Amino acid sequence: MKVIDTSVIEKTIYELALKACVAVTAPCRKALRAAAENEESAPCRFALETSEENFRIALEKEMPVCQDTGVAVVMLEIGQEVYLSGKPLREAVDEGVRKAYDEGRFRKSVCDPLTRQNTGDNTPAALHVEIVKGDEIKVAFMPKGFGSENMSRLYMLTPESGVNGVIDAVIDAVKQAGSRPCPPVIVGVGVGGTFDGCALLAKKALLRDVDKRSDRADVAEIEKRCLEGINALGIGAQGLGGKTTALAVNVEVAPTHIAGLPVAVNIQCHCMRLEKAVIR
Repeated sequence: MKVIDTSVIEKTIYELALKACVAVTAPCRKALRAAAENEESAPCRFALETSEENFRIALEKEMPVCQDTGVAVVMLEIGQEVYLSGKPLREAVDEGVRKAYDEGRFRKSVCDPLTRQNTGDNTPAALHVEIVKGDEIKVAFMPKGFGSENMSRLYMLTPESGVNGVIDAVIDAVKQAGSRPCPPVIVGVGVGGTFDGCALLAKKALLRDVDKRSDRADVAEIEKRCLEGINALGIGAQGLGGKTTALAVNVEVAPTHIAGLPVAVNIQCHCMRLEKAVIR
């Protein structure tokens, strides 16, 4: 049994949040550069190159790469051989977020859904915890802006829809979104599970780098067909038309009921902000 004080988790989340809000991932930057080089539409290429410049300036100035520093999505995989000591986990996670958003002067966007009263410190975080094998803790921090989150969709399909139905649903979600999620987007897709589990699966799909395809050949083929269909829509970067509406489609699957085929589509804008760490 390994003892890990939750103050270590708090400090890790604080450090990851400060990094994530000012920088997009290296694979995302690489994909955007490739898209710009491959783009034939001048307006679309201009939008892509402007995004690249924004990434560079944000990193140099240590300023938010997007003014919407989002809801703090925190995903923890905690080894079952770990014993957590110290303050309650939820308090540690929220304190890490609170400190980072205050020190980084990041926009605080979390509010009560009905009164719209702002919590004032961007907490509570959207916290997801999974107990896994081992004696370490894997931490993922993703600031999720709502220009893209609002465009996400859940489809409760039935089995006869099949693979083609899954692909059609993913393309439909991006088509409905249009320019609103600041394309080119990254699309996280969950297939299977339950109503709630499918949505979480789609969120988890966004944790995979944009240049990594699924290990399952049939799932990788779905990712390929979805990406081709989305880019054939012609929405383009920032809705200016062109070949590049999405940078990647990441699909994760889970077993489901014999009568169901849930499909969740979680859209992420071109600013893929994600930091990870392992606590040992």
